[in-house]
Amino acid sequence: LSEDEDVQRMLRGSLLRKIKPRGVPRERLFQLQEDGATVCFQGGFGRRRSQHSFSVMHIEGVREGHQSEGLRKFGATIPESHCFTLVFKGKRKNLDLAARGEEDACHWVQGLTKLMGRLQAMTQPEKLDQYPFWIHGVLQRADRNKDNKMSFREVKSMLRMINIDMDDVYAYKLFKECDRSGNERLEGWELEEFCRRLLRRPELEELFGRYSGEDHVLSAEELRDFLRDQGEDPNLGQARAIIRTYELNEKARQQDLMMLDGFMMYLLSSAGDILNQEHTKVHQDMSHPLCHYFISSSHNTYLTRNQIGGTSSTEAYVRALMAGCRCVELDCWEGSDGEPVVYHGHTLTSKILFRDVIESIRDYAFKQSPYPVILSLENHCGLEQQVTMARHMKAILGDMLLTQPLEGHDAHDLPSPEQLKGKVLVKGKKLPEPWHEPQDVTSLLDPEEEEEEEEEEEEEEKLQERSNRRVRGSPRSVVLGDNGILAKDASQVAPELSAMVVYCQAVPFPGLDEALRHPQPCQMSSFSERKARKLIKEAG
Repeated sequence: LSEDEDVQRMLRGSLLRKIKPRGVPRERLFQLQEDGATVCFQGGFGRRRSQHSFSVMHIEGVREGHQSEGLRKFGATIPESHCFTLVFKGKRKNLDLAARGEEDACHWVQGLTKLMGRLQAMTQPEKLDQYPFWIHGVLQRADRNKDNKMSFREVKSMLRMINIDMDDVYAYKLFKECDRSGNERLEGWELEEFCRRLLRRPELEELFGRYSGEDHVLSAEELRDFLRDQGEDPNLGQARAIIRTYELNEKARQQDLMMLDGFMMYLLSSAGDILNQEHTKVHQDMSHPLCHYFISSSHNTYLTRNQIGGTSSTEAYVRALMAGCRCVELDCWEGSDGEPVVYHGHTLTSKILFRDVIESIRDYAFKQSPYPVILSLENHCGLEQQVTMARHMKAILGDMLLTQPLEGHDAHDLPSPEQLKGKVLVKGKKLPEPWHEPQDVTSLLDPEEEEEEEEEEEEEEKLQERSNRRVRGSPRSVVLGDNGILAKDASQVAPELSAMVVYCQAVPFPGLDEALRHPQPCQMSSFSERKARKLIKEAG
């Protein structure tokens, strides 16, 4: 790829603006390094200027245009063709960027996509060949004063660069153990020892020693014995093939011997994973009714941090869906200007618009999996904003949204995930049939609220204290909305919203006896583990 036009432009570097919620976006020079796997850029300004970097290996995806919450909110005035977003693996935040022109943005989007594909296709030896260049570059950038020594502050910077989220106390303990000179600086072999300790796995060292014996070298026969003890049935040829693939030492590899580093490399690779790699793809029969499956679900999906004062974001829905989640939660509350909002009610968490959440779900629902997505609505909105919610879902999701039972399928039986591919289902309260006219609304108990109350009561009992902030006698029909708006009819259901609920009707649990006597496959109930244990005990 070194001769590729896009990669060449990245190697020369481009001035890109980093789009953030606060401050004026400033241009910074972003430049791909010679290793083809690291991008460096200048962070901060004036005295706070520092060098930052990220590895292409840590990028999960590249989005073109205003395809992130950050760019939609704070980069709306910048032409969409100039903008792109880097989505990182793990907890690292998105990086929203704007180029000077469409051509530059295009080079970076296409170049990064090519490099990501190349890195993913690399063999294990090829990846290992890249690591020395990569780690050397990281060490150089972390050494801020260029004295070839690393203070603890510089070591912490290095850990951030290589995406290691380590407790400061533990990191400093390792630092002090390696600082044999006692000058609060690591240099030469001290730094090498620190890096080695970061990678140590004592349990794997003990396992290697058990099979390799006194010479601390694993022969093909000894590796075969190890694999047999793990329940596999390999022959010597397969053991030798593993050694030739994962052993790092050239001389050992030529003699079909495996050292500790090669053994660890093998066990920590996908080949050593306890999960059968064939099972990373859907291998089950997906033609049974929906209720026959465990469903990967998310609670308080909108939160990126804690439940009291954390940030709500549509990006949290994107990450959940891209992780394979098939049921996401929307806590819907009265918003200003007639627009419902999603947030953790009665807390300091930030609010996001319901319609923005639905747009994100539309864009990412089926990128990772074709199987149905369930929107679990915890509704605290009044009738008017419930109608708005229904209108947004219908307009934004279009044919994705299931609003009628599948044709030719019994309305009282659940279809299979296979039959529901590409469909979005709404879980919520439903009016009893025959449905009433819009003015005749029905007040229904919300099973989600019932579950939350049970969990809160359980927590209170554990702590043996009562919170006087929670008023148990307050009527359900009064809900405090955004900016103090009272939704007096929040316990009622608008027919327009009720009509969206087809196969996932939320109801209070009627009890095991009733559920077994009169099963209703399309009804769903939520309760705490404590309630589940109680029900099982009562049923004998």
